[in-house]
Parts: sequence; structure tokens; C-alpha cells
Amino acid sequence: MAENGRTFFDRQEVREPGERERSIFHALPGLIRHAIDNAPFFREQLAGIEPDSVTSRTALARLPVARKAALGERQRRHPPFGGLTATATGRLAHLFATSENTSDTAPGPRPGPVYHPEGGRSDYWRFGRAMYAAGFSRGDLVLNCFSYHLRPSGFMADFGARALGCPVIPAGPDDPDRQVRIIAELAPVAFAGRPSVLAALLERAAALKVPVGSLKKALLSGEPTSEAARIALGEQHGIAAFQCYATADLGLIAYESTGRGGLIVDESVIVEIVRPGTGDPVPPGKTGEVLVTAFNPDYPLIRFATGDLAAIVPGESSCGRTNMRLSDRLGRVEAPAAEPGAGRRAGA
Repeated sequence: MAENGRTFFDRQEVREPGERERSIFHALPGLIRHAIDNAPFFREQLAGIEPDSVTSRTALARLPVARKAALGERQRRHPPFGGLTATATGRLAHLFATSENTSDTAPGPRPGPVYHPEGGRSDYWRFGRAMYAAGFSRGDLVLNCFSYHLRPSGFMADFGARALGCPVIPAGPDDPDRQVRIIAELAPVAFAGRPSVLAALLERAAALKVPVGSLKKALLSGEPTSEAARIALGEQHGIAAFQCYATADLGLIAYESTGRGGLIVDESVIVEIVRPGTGDPVPPGKTGEVLVTAFNPDYPLIRFATGDLAAIVPGESSCGRTNMRLSDRLGRVEAPAAEPGAGRRAGA
């Protein structure tokens, strides 16, 4: 929960970087041991690894990589989650199904599905942090246009908003005419969804001559958002728009703040940038594949290769948050993967 009256979501965001590294790598052996003890995939994947020896980035880089691209096939052989979960299915809150290795907008039939678990913790996907950085605050009425249908993206934003004390209109991405009327009548202050959905709503509102000026802030994900588009949202519509990067497997990975200039890595993950197709870290500033280790006891993904490309942005954000930053122009190692929940790129 955000600290009342504070600039930051919590103290973790402004830790001295060395303190953060020590804390993360003090906790990492416990996560690895938990995964080995409770998730069959990691019991096999990390056989012979002594968890207490993995206390640095160098040691972490020696562990094998778990690949998102192989997840669908493994789930078909070991349903429902391929042996990567550490919590019994009967104890989960939701099970989601997304399309395998395609984007949401790709034409033609889609393979899949790929299944994703959700546990029962508050703000399970950690979106409250991204929303707080985007200016969402207690009492803001949020129009949530991420999908709730089989995908976790709607729940990601919903749970994050509720963690901040924001009521939510669970709109989903469809029926712009109806949504324009809802905006005019209920006057939500904040929007969460894909940038194309927001653009369609604003275009439809103009066509219908319906005022939607109550919208003042937006958290966008799932698609690229150009700097020009973000500026236009501010200048033409008075909407301060921020992006975040999340996936259906991992939840929030990184988010944008008022400092702009890149996406700040979430406090509950370790991000590595490696040479695509390997687990070998690239030099600072070089583009590589995003690997994520998530401190999620239900789904303890360790060195999970997302298939996304990014680079580490040098220095710290001017907003005062001290975690590492990722470039906000991500590509793909291969063909785009399934809808990631809140998106593959600085977007969700």
C-alpha cells in the first residue's frame, strides 16, 4: 500500500542500490530452494544447484534458463502449468488462458492456449506500484479497459487500482459507444488499457460529440506508445500517459515515472539482459533478451526468458527512484508471443 502523502509508493523504490542488491540476493536462495522443493520443473532444471551459493548476479548467471517459448509445449506434456507452479491448482484464485506465440492483433488462427496461474494475495500482479507512479491516487475512479476475458490484464489493473483505494469500472476493451457514454456520465479520472483502445475511445467521443474530459491520467500497456502519441494525449486531451511492461507469466516487470527516460524495474523481480538464446549477460547498455526472476511463491520463475529485447539505461531516474531502468523501445527475439497480460512492451 502506498504511504500516505509520500512521493513514492514505498521506501523500497528509493533504497541505495547496494542495499537493494544485498537484500535481493539475500532472499534469492530461499526462492530457489522453494522452487526446487515445490515445482517439479525447477526440481529437474536446478538439480545439483546449491541454493545458498546463488548470492550474486554472477552466480545467478550460471543457472540454466527457462524459456517462455517452450512453455506451451511443456504444459501440454505436463498439464496444466508444466510443473512450474509451486502452489496446488486447487489453492489458486484464477487460471488464465492466452494464445501462444502470437500478438493480440495478429491475423489468422492462433495456437495455444498457454495457461497462467494467479494466487490470492492482494495486488497479486503488483500493478499498484506502476499506477502510483502514473499519478493514480486514492479515490480516483478508474476506467479499466484491459481484458478480463481469460487474460489476466484486466485483473492486473483492477487489483492494482484497488490496492491504491481506487474504485474501478471493469469495462474491458470493447463497445466504445457504450464506454463513451459511461465516461460522460460517471466521469472517471483515470484510464487503464491499451493505447489503441484509448485512442478509439477519444476518436469515438469526438465523433459523437460526447465530452470525456474527466480523464486526466492513463496507464498504458500491451502495445508500443510513441513519444509523439504520448505528447499528443497531453496537449490535445489533457491526459498524462505513462507506460508499463508486464507479462501474463510475471506480472509487472518495469514501469514509467515522471522521470521518463526508461522503465524502472519493479522491486519484486530481478532483471538480466543476456545475449539472445543464451543466459550470458551482455555489457551494460547493449541490447539483449530480457530474463526475469520473480519473487512469486506461487509461480517462482527463475531466469525466465521472455523473448523481449531491451537494454539497461545508465544512471538513475530523475524522479528519485533508484532501481535499474530498461529502454522503452523493446523488440522481440522471435515472433511475438501471446498476449502477456499487460503487454510485452512499455505498455501492458
